[in-house]
Amino acid sequence: MASSLKFEDVGLLGKLGLLPWGLVILITVMAISGTAMLYSAAYTNPAEAGLWLQHLTRFGLCFVVMIVLALCPLSLWMRIAFPAYLGTIVLLILVEVMGVMGGGAQRWLQIGPVALQPSEFAKLAVTIALARYYQMMISTSTSPFTSGFLIHLGALLIMLVPAALIFKQPDFGTTLALVASAGVIIFLAGLYGRAIALAIVGIVAAVPPLYFFVLADYQKERVDTFLSQLFGESTNALGESYQIEQAKIATGSGGWNGKGFLQGIQSQQDFVPEQHTDFILTVVAEEFGFIGTSALLIAFGAILGWGLLIALKSRSWFGRLSAAGATAIIAFYIVFNVGMVLGLLPVVGMPLPLISYGGTAMLTSMACFGLILSVHIHRDDRMAARGLI
Repeated sequence: MASSLKFEDVGLLGKLGLLPWGLVILITVMAISGTAMLYSAAYTNPAEAGLWLQHLTRFGLCFVVMIVLALCPLSLWMRIAFPAYLGTIVLLILVEVMGVMGGGAQRWLQIGPVALQPSEFAKLAVTIALARYYQMMISTSTSPFTSGFLIHLGALLIMLVPAALIFKQPDFGTTLALVASAGVIIFLAGLYGRAIALAIVGIVAAVPPLYFFVLADYQKERVDTFLSQLFGESTNALGESYQIEQAKIATGSGGWNGKGFLQGIQSQQDFVPEQHTDFILTVVAEEFGFIGTSALLIAFGAILGWGLLIALKSRSWFGRLSAAGATAIIAFYIVFNVGMVLGLLPVVGMPLPLISYGGTAMLTSMACFGLILSVHIHRDDRMAARGLI
């Protein structure tokens, strides 16, 4: 069958024909929906009137990147995994040395007219590095002790180095997303139950010292606000909880059917801060209601389910783990963003994939999709520790 042919045996048109075009179309529809929401979010704000066009342009460019990455064989992804990981570490160190401020934290690199956020790229770099690592270790290991213990220690080190650098910026939300998506890969690679239980106990024990001695003041304030709302305590609706209170008002005011496109009071009058980025879901909820928001989340669920199905069908550890990790990155974007908007999680600054405005986040999401599509095309490739068999 065509799907079992190696990359070099199939022409460009043949490779394009192997793409799951249903998934590609669904991704495109979601991005166009995001463009419409950004148009509405900035409709009455001349300073942000061009955001929808920038979003659409960025998606167009990133779409090309996604297709190019999808056509890359898994052997190429494997070869670049460790260099990409090391390059990301270098970029994160450069952020500490010469990074620029943005959103109250030093997490950006200014390269000419372009501002990059290396912490976003770190998620995908860690994903393919872990997949490459496990492909190498599992293919060569013969000791049950090694495969059950020492291998996972090496994976934890791969995860913790960039996580520590990102946390120091500080960027708590991206740190959580990176650790969570990397944790999915480590779990799927065969982490046994006792190690998982020990990790949970360690995380719980680390919460108090993390809160009192590591978190910045504004991060503590966000956690305090979240806990106060969670337990029904009174908060300052015009102070630290203003953003989430306005988000709840906008979300609830949409009702079942919503107020209609460009008719949202909260969105059109800019009551919700950052509604074009982290809180774009409030625009969807107010203008299209529960039905429109549910449709959006169901579409995201279909994308995630498709990604996991692609991971399951891959014959190599690298393909299986990298596709699952890339899907997990997108999933945690969605979970953290929706939970944050609904007040179920602290505000951590997490965009909604394909919908929120943001160039680096868009590029990261589309690169993840490119990796997932590549695994689909090359799902029958059998790989040894150092490449194709």
